[in-house]
Amino acid sequence: MVYESSYDSGRRPHKPDLTRGYWAAPSDFIYTCISLGFRMDVISMGWFLYQHMGGALLSYVVCLFLFVVPIIVIQSFVGQFSSSGFISVFRISPIFKGLGYISLGVNLAVLTYYSMFAAVPFLYLFHSMRPTLPWSCEGMENWFINRTDVEVEHSCKLKDMVEINASIANSNDTYKYIGYEVPSVLFFNSIFGGDDLMANYEYDSPFMFSWELLLCTLLTWGIVAGVFYRFYNTELMSKFLRYTIWTSLILLLTCVIRFMLLSLDFKYVFSFFIAKPSDIGEGIPNAIVFIVSAFGPGWGAIVALASFNRFKTNIMSYSWIICIGQMAIFMAYGILTHIIQGYFKSIIDHYDDVDNLYVYVNHHWALYLSSGSVLATMSWPNLWSIIFFSMLAMMALITMITSLFSVFQSIFDEFELLRSRRSEITFGIIGVLAIISLYTSSNHGVVFFSAMSTDSLFTQTSLNLLLLLVVLWVYGRVRFQRDIEFMLSQRFATWKVNMLRFVAPICLCILLLISVVAAFFEHSVASIVIHITAVLLIILPWLYLPGYMIYVLLQTSGSFKMRFRRSCRPMDWYPVELEERQRYEEAMGNMDITHQLSQMEDEVVP
Repeated sequence: MVYESSYDSGRRPHKPDLTRGYWAAPSDFIYTCISLGFRMDVISMGWFLYQHMGGALLSYVVCLFLFVVPIIVIQSFVGQFSSSGFISVFRISPIFKGLGYISLGVNLAVLTYYSMFAAVPFLYLFHSMRPTLPWSCEGMENWFINRTDVEVEHSCKLKDMVEINASIANSNDTYKYIGYEVPSVLFFNSIFGGDDLMANYEYDSPFMFSWELLLCTLLTWGIVAGVFYRFYNTELMSKFLRYTIWTSLILLLTCVIRFMLLSLDFKYVFSFFIAKPSDIGEGIPNAIVFIVSAFGPGWGAIVALASFNRFKTNIMSYSWIICIGQMAIFMAYGILTHIIQGYFKSIIDHYDDVDNLYVYVNHHWALYLSSGSVLATMSWPNLWSIIFFSMLAMMALITMITSLFSVFQSIFDEFELLRSRRSEITFGIIGVLAIISLYTSSNHGVVFFSAMSTDSLFTQTSLNLLLLLVVLWVYGRVRFQRDIEFMLSQRFATWKVNMLRFVAPICLCILLLISVVAAFFEHSVASIVIHITAVLLIILPWLYLPGYMIYVLLQTSGSFKMRFRRSCRPMDWYPVELEERQRYEEAMGNMDITHQLSQMEDEVVP
């Protein structure tokens, strides 16, 4: 059987949104999916450290072959074949349609904190326009006041050997510890009263708002709203994303070249690409970051973006191009982080020969906070700070806009009645998310957002697992290969399908276990607001899955076994374009179809 008709089950049929449009150019799908690699929430976590790209590269390439590229192919297939977003696409097996609402919840959850990754660069960007950078050694004199009983050391106050030796001689301790703070991190702490945000990682720490960060957050959402107001249809949004993504990639390449010209030992920079046997094990956490980031924040963006493809778009070759492009972005992030960490290592190297001395630098969020002090050492520091933080803000905005674009289209694909009120729904959701995201303008929101990020990692991995179940087991390997061959005129090899059916679930289960441990650790210190938000937007949507299953079974006639079987069959699953729909009917054979693919307006049970 090809599909079950909505008319046969007594439910209202799916009516596709015929005004949704297509990409202005076929390559725009590639650009937008590559931009999912701009994701920064997981990469910015402290327990993911860049050490050697060479160690992570091997693990990542293996994962590409095992399941990353095939899962992207599957997500692209269901979106492109049905021309639907991540909710309506589950009519491939209606009993699992609750997964679409779970993905809607996780997407909205990520967007509640993601504006922070644009607001923080905006904060540094505006301060970069001062005549003297506030986090430079000269600029610190205007605002830095030591508020603690113990003198705070920072890289602008490096002590000479005579003072160090005298301090050790006068100390009763066996070892002397000196921790240097990074001026650009101290500057960020100063907007919250000067407390060390990363050191005071406790849920009961005093709650403080930063009005500067709050204004930057409002500016971020104002820009997002302006983009959706100006680029209101698919073709306009397609062109906007194309040019902004290209601009971001050019700025990223420019920054990488400039950072590589810092006065570091070239061997240190080159070592980033060299993998020793021990480095391969250390590179596994990096590979996990890459794997998670390949699908973007939330879940279902690739499904929704693929739904704007023409029916014959070659998603197989596109998936490899997307992954290679994302890998280049990860390498650029890694080079920048490696050089920033190397810079702070180089300024304390002259202490290595001093006995009984341990010196370290407290650098946090290398790309966002610590990078400012490195930029301050360059010639034309204001210019390079403006370029660098403009790049980070633009990348975050692109990620937010792409995610919202997929969310809105998925909602309008599923709910026909909302299509006539597209503007009200769009700006209403943006307004609600903007209000909720103001929490990230506080010290708790800035520090504890990582708990929500690990929750989304768990949900994203779970949804990928269930997608494999729905497409390759419930819908079936044979029908999946048949549809791929019909759409692309090329076969999806059986060994690839078996890899996805048996090997990929094992890999995803391992990633799922890691995400559970990480989420438990992050929530153990998070604030009550983060706990409540996670329950509302990540945990509660999972209750919708069994609830919707029961609803579908009740709407279907027959015995329980018959109800279950009919609810698992694809419903209204066919190409939206009339010409392709007719070809699909002819290719599958009328004898296998339970209902002709013709438009009907009969009254049905709602």
